[in-house]
Amino acid sequence: MKRNIWPTIGLMAGFIMIIISIRVAGERVSFIDVPSILITFGGSFCAILISFPFKTIVKIPNILKTLLFTPKDNRPELIIQLSNLAKKARQEGLLSLEDDIEQMKNPLLATGLQMVVDGVEPDRIREIMEMELDAIERRHRLGQDVFYKWGELAPGFGMTGTLIGLIIMLAELDDPSAIGSGMATALITTFYGSLASNLLFLPIANNLKSQTDEEMFTGELIIDGVLEIQAGSNPRLLEEKLTTYLSTEEREELASGMDSLREVGSYE
Repeated sequence: MKRNIWPTIGLMAGFIMIIISIRVAGERVSFIDVPSILITFGGSFCAILISFPFKTIVKIPNILKTLLFTPKDNRPELIIQLSNLAKKARQEGLLSLEDDIEQMKNPLLATGLQMVVDGVEPDRIREIMEMELDAIERRHRLGQDVFYKWGELAPGFGMTGTLIGLIIMLAELDDPSAIGSGMATALITTFYGSLASNLLFLPIANNLKSQTDEEMFTGELIIDGVLEIQAGSNPRLLEEKLTTYLSTEEREELASGMDSLREVGSYE
């Protein structure tokens, strides 16, 4: 997988712009408050511990790693591989695909072709492969749900911190000089909650959702390709059908790189 630097760039650029705005408009020190950080981040994380099983929480570091890499979903290359497999199956028979299955690193494709070699009925192959795709999606959605929920909780805990600060401030109304600074401190937690939600948790959840959607779309392509191979479709017709899954850029890549992709003939 290729490293994806854009989420990191977006995060750093977002914080830099906020820091610049703070320096232009006011004092940096007034935006730093440890109790507010504890309430917003610590409190929302504790709520996450209550909301999800611990086995899901411990996967957060691995989930975050997926943000740093671009999934290897080279659909044009995949179409060429399926076309080559269809050609081989028509010339040498479906059993000849068994050697190719052993070299595949895409589990969904390997599972589907193994069922083809074993002579499983098409409807049954589609059912099993779609169930496998649903299971993959469910596992990925758990990570998304954690960050979506965290994005929902952070502003609430920011408001909780604000209320705590206001209560403390109102208890010291006998000192008018402390009202201004007390109000500023009370509002800091709202700022932290909004910042955490809109620059961290919700963008992370949306990124994970986008990656899952792409993987599910590629999975549908694989299912259709496997069933076309089982049906003995002409490789050229298989290519034409599966090309409907490609974007304009991917179709251009497929057209311009047809010869080189055929030489590769593998998809991991």
